[in-house]
Amino acid sequence: MGTAANEAPHIPVLIGPLIEAVAPVTGVWLDGTLGAGGYTRALLTAGAQKVIGLDRDPLAIELAEDWATKFGDRVDLVQDTFSNLDAHGQDLDGVVLDLGVSSMQLDRAERGFSFLKEGPLDMRMSQSGPSAADLVNDLPEGDLADILYLYGEERASRRIARAIARARVEARIETTLRLAEIVEACLPRAKPGQAHPATRSFQAIRIAVNDEYGELVEGLDAAERALKPGGHLAVVTFHSIEDRMVKRFFQAKSGGGGQGSRHAPVVEKPEPQFTQATRKAITADRDELAANPRARSAKLRVGTRTDAAPRPSDRKALGMPMLKGV
Repeated sequence: MGTAANEAPHIPVLIGPLIEAVAPVTGVWLDGTLGAGGYTRALLTAGAQKVIGLDRDPLAIELAEDWATKFGDRVDLVQDTFSNLDAHGQDLDGVVLDLGVSSMQLDRAERGFSFLKEGPLDMRMSQSGPSAADLVNDLPEGDLADILYLYGEERASRRIARAIARARVEARIETTLRLAEIVEACLPRAKPGQAHPATRSFQAIRIAVNDEYGELVEGLDAAERALKPGGHLAVVTFHSIEDRMVKRFFQAKSGGGGQGSRHAPVVEKPEPQFTQATRKAITADRDELAANPRARSAKLRVGTRTDAAPRPSDRKALGMPMLKGV
């Protein structure tokens, strides 16, 4: 692949603050969203003895094989979902998760993630299972509207779902640009500086295709099981629902929540699984924003594992959007 295979296409979002938050970087880490390898390389450069690079996308593993050779046995590449990360590492010094779609996926029109490029309506990160086209063409209109509203926070979800249902009767919706055109026709024209009208709909469909919210809950729990006491969990999110889920995860696992009142007794809480140096999310500074516009919506949250026994998360308590009948 030439240069693209050997060099990361962009500097990872919030990598400086992440390295600073978990310093000193030592021991064995697991990068659960390998992508172009930016976080893995930064962790190795910062002092990690070894990084297990995990990604559900076989293309990410294929491209990483080229640059990973220079690190020798300090990099171990694994194709799997991060919900299963504890099967690939235990007593880890750290886990990092960079959520959402990668630039590597967005930039390839044939992957079907972008509403700006003509390509097959795919969106499968693992390149297997039902595609976005299957979801868009086969789901009942009401279920499709629920996905657009709950996963994409799209207020015009019913109108868009109705338009999709009408269009697919005429011909199956197979390409990204056709879906984008259908969505655009349902919404006001975007003003300068506003996001593309199809942004929320494409986000929602991508999340549904890849079960991203379910994967997130399972991945956070898997990291909790895999980390050793003193190990760090660092999570970078790019939209409000993911950040809410990660925030509530750390709150629940670090003793957060109400303290009771004269009307309700204090409920004895389990021993915390994590501690946090700060409960506030870390965001990009002015220099990073100028160099990387993608960092505008990024938030980093970091927790440190205690020696308390792991316990499963409550999806509803984390604020995970719950679909009915899908």
